Amino acid sequence: MVRTVIVEQAGGPENLKIVDLEVGKPERGQVRIRHEAIGLNYIDVYQRTGLYPLKYPHALGMEAAGIVEEIGEGVTHISVGDKVAYASMPPGSYCEARVMSAAQVCSIPQGISSDTAAAAMLKGMTVEYLFHRTLPLNHGCKVLFHAAAGGVGLIACQWAKAEGITLIGTAGGPEKCALAVAQGATYCIDYKSENFVKRVKELTSDEGVDAVMDGVGADTFERSLDCLKPLGMMISFGNASGPVPPINLALLGQKGSLKITRPTLFTHIANHDICQKMAAHVFQKILSKTVTIRIDQRFSLNDVADAHRAIESRKTTGSTLLIV
Repeated sequence: MVRTVIVEQAGGPENLKIVDLEVGKPERGQVRIRHEAIGLNYIDVYQRTGLYPLKYPHALGMEAAGIVEEIGEGVTHISVGDKVAYASMPPGSYCEARVMSAAQVCSIPQGISSDTAAAAMLKGMTVEYLFHRTLPLNHGCKVLFHAAAGGVGLIACQWAKAEGITLIGTAGGPEKCALAVAQGATYCIDYKSENFVKRVKELTSDEGVDAVMDGVGADTFERSLDCLKPLGMMISFGNASGPVPPINLALLGQKGSLKITRPTLFTHIANHDICQKMAAHVFQKILSKTVTIRIDQRFSLNDVADAHRAIESRKTTGSTLLIV
């Protein structure tokens, strides 16, 4: 029996419940992992609240790192005893151990801790697909990145600096803005005290940016369109402030033949080979010290409700972990 966090119905953090469950043995193509660290992400909140519906009761959690305890028939890319990490569907990482598909499970290179890997998989591969797959960015490109002091944002700031991309971040408050700049953002706009559309225009000599990368959603979406240069791309990859309302496509033409997309990490990593390459790219960035993973909040598994409250309050910075 292992401790596992489940939700029996959509709702607030108080709906998170810890139960004891049997793990079982891995079948063909599966692996059993004993977790050491578990990453928290805003998608966990979406699933808990019902914005992204689950068939309840359901375990939560999309990423973790630990040790392979047993592998099923046909699994060849990892072995018993390996340190591994993953970000994948279905939810279920908030637990001491689990059996899951091995396809998206990746070996952790020597020199990277389980804590770092658990904090880096979903967020790091998100930055990887944003910068290299959704819209391949070149040296000199300009990007507006909302929530630049969050877990994904701080990785993006460092990644952009290393590749010569001008990243204009937004964050709530001077301390968060200073953190984003310290991590590589070229500029960071305090959305609490500044008009970010006006400031972006000033910083780009009225030209606008090549792309907006927006994980905030409802609060920032429409104004973000006004930050784009003609033919620019709006990349909406999250809904921390709520879902984006329906949009009249004619508006994109009026604002300069803009492009828009709503990608997800899980589309990219559904292919085993692509998933492994994306994870390797993230690990290479960490090992080369191009990217440092900040873990600014740690909670025990028993305190998972407090962890969710911290994330939803927008008071966190960097990554947040549950420690088993």
